[in-house]
Amino acid sequence: MNLPVATTRIQKRNVGLIAEAALEVFSSNGFRGATVDQIAREAGLSKPNLLYYFPSKEAIHTYLLSTLMDTWLDPLREVDEGGDPLDEILAYVQRKLELSRERPRESRLFANEILHGASNILPLLETDLKSLVDEKAALIQGWMDAGRIKPANPHHLIFSIWSLTQHYADFDVQVRAVLGSAAGDPFPDAEDYLATMFTRLLRPD
Repeated sequence: MNLPVATTRIQKRNVGLIAEAALEVFSSNGFRGATVDQIAREAGLSKPNLLYYFPSKEAIHTYLLSTLMDTWLDPLREVDEGGDPLDEILAYVQRKLELSRERPRESRLFANEILHGASNILPLLETDLKSLVDEKAALIQGWMDAGRIKPANPHHLIFSIWSLTQHYADFDVQVRAVLGSAAGDPFPDAEDYLATMFTRLLRPD
């Protein structure tokens, strides 16, 4: 992917402003509902100025998704072969919940992209994401084969962690509506619940 022109301090600042504005607009409106005009307004730039850096809405979207992919994959990369298997998996669950809590817009951005066929990031899903998930699934399978955690399908274990943690970002309005305002922050209870659930699922007898 060709990166936007950004060599001077001002150019780098403007690319950062555009990326932040695009994250807000895309996560709120989805790709189809977003426009270059909306992103330019949110960034505080003129439309021609924005188009100097990115020729189209598609280019902004692809850039944003690509640059955020590392952030999204880092928690899985941190699963350590040398650690205690159950501790490592529970730590991964915790890190994914923290991402949902601290970066809900990024979660919704990826969810919208996947729901619409992932045309802008499918090559990354089929390469970077797949290779990392396969690597960690093989590690988890090795722990299971050694009897260090209970057997389960490691790929589907990872998928379930994604769905159960990212739910709190992607469906935040629904979660808070069902729990009610008196419940306050849902994340501490979610962390306790998920830790208990995965411990019961994976702890050896």
